[in-house]
Amino acid sequence: MMYDQNRARQPADQPRGAGSRGPGPAPLFPSAERDKIAQLLGRALNTFPDTPLQSLEEAEGAFDEATAQLMAVLAEQRRTLREGWQDHDPETQSAELHLALRQYREVIQRLLRL
Repeated sequence: MMYDQNRARQPADQPRGAGSRGPGPAPLFPSAERDKIAQLLGRALNTFPDTPLQSLEEAEGAFDEATAQLMAVLAEQRRTLREGWQDHDPETQSAELHLALRQYREVIQRLLRL
């Protein structure tokens, strides 16, 4: 495998190939929420030597915040996807249904990569 200078310059949390293929899917968390959760986790990691039990409680809080945000985002995505096909005319075009199926596939694949 050859060294890829472009990939080496990408942030560690950026998906593979994201710099060369154009924009990828939107992040699951808004940047402000992602920063807040990362800050909570960072504080927990940094305080562990002095207050291990408290740092574990802070890490648990960061985990709870991350899972709550993820559940909220997924519920909204589910609602949006379902609106796209559920109450439509039974004669809905196959292309529209195929688009909805592709959107489900993309969301599920993102979840499986977590």
